[in-house]
Amino acid sequence: MSNTSPGYAVTVRVQTPSHADATSDLVAAVRHAGGALTALDVAESHADRLVVDVTCDAADADHAESITEALGAVENVTVRKVSDRTFLLHLGGKLEVNPRVPLRNRDDLSRAYTPGVARVCRAIADRPEDARRLTVKRNTVAVVTDGSAVLGLGDIGPAAALPVMEGKAALFKQFAGVDAWPVCLDTRDPDDIVHIVRSMATVYGGINLEDIAAPRCFEIERRLRDELDIPVFHDDQHGTAVVVLAALTNALRVVGKKREGLRVVVSGVGAAGHAIIRLLHAQGVTDIVACDRHGVVHPERDGLDPDRRWIADNTNSRGVTGTLAGALAGADVFVGVSAPNLLDGADLAAMADDAIVFALANPDPEVDPFAARGHAAVVATGRSDFPNQINNVLAFPGLFRGMLDAGAHRITDAVMLAGAEAIADSVEPSELNASYIVPSVFDDSVAPAVAAAVRAAADRDTADRDTADRDGARS
Repeated sequence: MSNTSPGYAVTVRVQTPSHADATSDLVAAVRHAGGALTALDVAESHADRLVVDVTCDAADADHAESITEALGAVENVTVRKVSDRTFLLHLGGKLEVNPRVPLRNRDDLSRAYTPGVARVCRAIADRPEDARRLTVKRNTVAVVTDGSAVLGLGDIGPAAALPVMEGKAALFKQFAGVDAWPVCLDTRDPDDIVHIVRSMATVYGGINLEDIAAPRCFEIERRLRDELDIPVFHDDQHGTAVVVLAALTNALRVVGKKREGLRVVVSGVGAAGHAIIRLLHAQGVTDIVACDRHGVVHPERDGLDPDRRWIADNTNSRGVTGTLAGALAGADVFVGVSAPNLLDGADLAAMADDAIVFALANPDPEVDPFAARGHAAVVATGRSDFPNQINNVLAFPGLFRGMLDAGAHRITDAVMLAGAEAIADSVEPSELNASYIVPSVFDDSVAPAVAAAVRAAADRDTADRDTADRDGARS
C-alpha cells in the first residue's frame, strides 16, 4: 500500500455495541486495512450502543472505500455515514469577500459610498494612475485559467478548474496578504482570453495565468505583457522555474559544484520546461540538452514549433541526438517536468558523480525517488511525501507581493532571479543538506524575503528604464 495522505481523509460514523473492546475493534480494523487513524470520537453514548466517528487517512479513493468496508465488516458494527473530509472543506467554496473598512453608521456609509465616494471617483477620472492608490487595484491579483492543463488532471474545463484557482487565491492571501480572485474563462481562443483579461485588468494590480496548456499559454502571456501595464506571470512556467533555480542553487552548494561547465538535461519542453531552460540560460548555464516525447530537441529535427525552435537554437551546444536516457550520460543535473516513469536507476547510473535529480512530474515522477537515491547525491520531487518538494507556493505569493509593493509594470528575468536567490538563501548554511535544499512551504519568513528581494529588483529595473529614457531624450 502506498503512503496515506490527508488529501484522502475520511470520517466514518459507525454504530457499535458498547462493550469494553468496541473502540479497539474499530482501531484494529483500520490498521488491518492499511489506514492511518487520526481521530476516534464518541458522538453518542447509550447503555447498549456507541456512535463513533472514525477519522483516518487513506492512500486514494479506492483505499478509503476499503477502509469503510473493513469497519462495516466488524461484528455487530453498522456504518451510518461516510464523510470525505476534502469534499467537506470545499463545500461552499474556500473564499469570501470581507470589507476592509467598518460600516457602522450613516457617517461611515456616506464616506464609503454615496455621496462621499463621488469625490474619489472624480479624483481617479482626473488622474487614472491614482486607482492603484485609492482602490483594491493596489493589492489584487486575478488568477486566470481556461481549465485546459489543470495540475495532473489535464483538460477538465473552467468549472472543474475553479477549486484549484480558489486554492491558489487562498495561498496568495495566507502567505503574502494578497487579495486574489479566480477568473475561469469558458473559451480556448487566445484572442478571446487576451481581450477578456485586457478588458478587466482595470481592477487588478497583477495577472497570474494558471493551468493554460502550451503552446497557447506562451502566446497569451506574450500578448498580455505587451498590452498591459501591470505584471503578467504564468506560474506554471515562471513560478516553477524560479523554485527549480532556487533548489538547484542549494543542491550545487551541497555537492560542491558550480554553474560554470554544468551539464543539464531537461525532460519536457512545455510551459514549465521552456521557462526553466530560459531562466537557466539567463544564469549562464549553457550546456543544456532538452528532450520531449520524441527525444532530444536539436536544430535538424523536423516539425519544430517556434518555442521548440528557440530551444533548439539556444541549447545543445554539443549536438546531442537520440533518447532521453542516452542524453543523461555524463550529465550533472536532470530536471523532469514531463511524464511518469520515463527512467530507471540504470539510466541514472550513467550520470556524473554527485548527480542532482529533480523528478517533478506529479503525482508520479519520471523516476522512482527511491531508485534515484541509489545513484544521485540530491533528489527532489513535486510530492509532499518526499524530501525537497519543489512547490511554486515558495515563489508566487512573495513575488506578487513585491511587485505590487513596487507598483511595478513588468516581471523581468532580474526579478525572477532575485526571487530564486531569496528562496535559496532562506535555507541557512547550517540547515543545508541533501534532504533540505528548499525551505518548508510553511516557513513564514520566505514570502517576505522574496517580496523584499523582488521589490528591490523591480525598483532597480524602473530606475534603469528611467535613466535609459532620459538618455534617449537627450540624444
